[in-house]
Amino acid sequence: MVRRLSLRSPRTLRARRPPQRGPPPLPPPPTAPMDSPSQPQQPLPPPAEGGPAEDSEAAELPQLTVTQVEQMKVEAKVADIYRVLFGAAPHTKSLMLELWRDQHIEYLTGGLKHLGPSFHVLDANRPWLCYWMVHSLALLDETLDEDVEDYIVDFLSRCQDKDGGYGGGPRQLPHLATTYAAVNTLVTIGSERALSSINRDNLYKFMLQMKDTSGAFRMHEGGEIDVRACYTAISVASLVNILDGALAKGVGNYIRRCQTYEGGISGEPYAEAHGGYTFCGLAAMILLNEVDKLDLPSLTGWVAFRQGVECGFQGRTNKLVDGCYSFWQGAAVALIQKLITVVDEQLKSSYSSKRPPGDGACATSSSTEAMYYAKFGFDFIKKSNQIGPLFHNVALQQYILLCAQVLEGGLRDKPGKNRDHYHSCYCLSGLSVSQYSAMVDSDACPLPQHVLGPYSNLLEPIHPLYNVVLDKYHTAYEFFSSE
Repeated sequence: MVRRLSLRSPRTLRARRPPQRGPPPLPPPPTAPMDSPSQPQQPLPPPAEGGPAEDSEAAELPQLTVTQVEQMKVEAKVADIYRVLFGAAPHTKSLMLELWRDQHIEYLTGGLKHLGPSFHVLDANRPWLCYWMVHSLALLDETLDEDVEDYIVDFLSRCQDKDGGYGGGPRQLPHLATTYAAVNTLVTIGSERALSSINRDNLYKFMLQMKDTSGAFRMHEGGEIDVRACYTAISVASLVNILDGALAKGVGNYIRRCQTYEGGISGEPYAEAHGGYTFCGLAAMILLNEVDKLDLPSLTGWVAFRQGVECGFQGRTNKLVDGCYSFWQGAAVALIQKLITVVDEQLKSSYSSKRPPGDGACATSSSTEAMYYAKFGFDFIKKSNQIGPLFHNVALQQYILLCAQVLEGGLRDKPGKNRDHYHSCYCLSGLSVSQYSAMVDSDACPLPQHVLGPYSNLLEPIHPLYNVVLDKYHTAYEFFSSE
C-alpha cells in the first residue's frame, strides 16, 4: 500500500463530512511543514458564511507520494549547494570544485588498517571492503605499502575455497560476488605474488558448478540466478583468461530475456530495469561478443535519461539520485560510446524490416566458442570513442565533487547521507569515467575543459568492463596470457 501525504486543507476535508447541527466546530491548527522548526501556531480565521456550499467549491490540491516529497527535499539541498557555487568568487569556486585527495586517501588507508565494531555486519563482505578501498586508492594513484599488500594477499588466500572461488571471509561459502571482488583486488595490487595466488583451475571448476541449465549462473550453491551472477562470472573468467564456450554458452540469451520494455536490464526476466543490472548485462554481453543481441537504441535512451536535474544518476525510473550510479550508469553510457556503429546498424535494420533492434540475433556459434574470449576485453578498450559523451559528463563531475564529497574524507550517496567505502569506490570510478568520456583517442589524456575544477582532479583511467585501473588491467592481461 502506497503511503501518501495529503496537501488538502482541513476545510476541504471537513466538506466531505455529513452536515452537523449547531455551530461548526473550530478547525484544527495548521501543522508545521516537514523539517521546519516548530513555530507558534496561529488559529485559522473562522469559516466564511455559506459553509458547506462554499467548501464544496474548494478545489483539492494534488497528493504527493513519500518519494515525491523526498525528491523535492533532495532537489532543494542540491540547489542550495549549486547556488553557493554560482554566486562565489572565482577563487572560491576553484576551492569548492577541488577533489580532496589527501582526505580521501587518509579515510581509505585508515579503513584498510582498522574498522570499527559496527562493521561486523559486513563480515561476509570482507573481500568487497578490500576491493572498494584498494581500487579507490589506485584511482587516486596512491601506492600501498608492501606489507599492507602482502597482508591483503594473505587474507584473500584464506578466503579462497579449496574447491575454487572466494568466500566472504575465511572458511565461508564461495560466492561469485566475493570472487569478483577478490580477483579485482588482486589484479589491482598487481604483483606476481598477488596474481599467482589465484587458483585458476579450481576457479574454473567452481564456475562450472555455478552454471545453470538456463545458461545463466547462480551466485553460490543453491543461490539466486540473476544478471549480477552472469556478469561477475564472465568478468572474472575473462580477466584471468579461463573463459571458454562451456562457460559462455547460453549466457547471452538469458541476459537478452532480462531487457525490459523500458530499454534497461533487470536482474531476472520480467523484473524492473535497474542501473546496476544494466551495466552488468551490457558489460557481460560485450565480453561474450554478443552485444548485438540487445536492443541498444532503447538501452541507450533509458540510461541517458537516468541523469536528472541534480546532475547525478538515479538507478531506476522515479527513484532518487545516488552517487554510486555515477559508475553503474555512467560506465554503461561510456561503453555505448564505442558501440555506436552497432546502434546505427540496429536502427537501420529496424526501419527497413520493422523488427525491433536485437530481435532474431543468432546464438553463440561454434566458431565463436573457439575464439580467444580474453581478446574481446582487450580489443574493446583499444577502440576509439565513436561519438562524444552521451550524458552531461561535466555536470556529473559537478555532482560528485560538490554533493558526494565529505570534507573529512570519503564520498557518499547524496547530501544528508554518511560516507562509506562503497560509495567512495563507485563515485570515484564514475568521476574517472566522466573525465575520460570526451576523449576520441583511447591513449590520449583529457583536455582541461573536460576535467571540472583544477586539472589535479584527474584520476587514473579505468577499464570500464571490469572497473579496474587500466594499467593494472594490462599487467594482468600480460600475466594471464602467458599462463
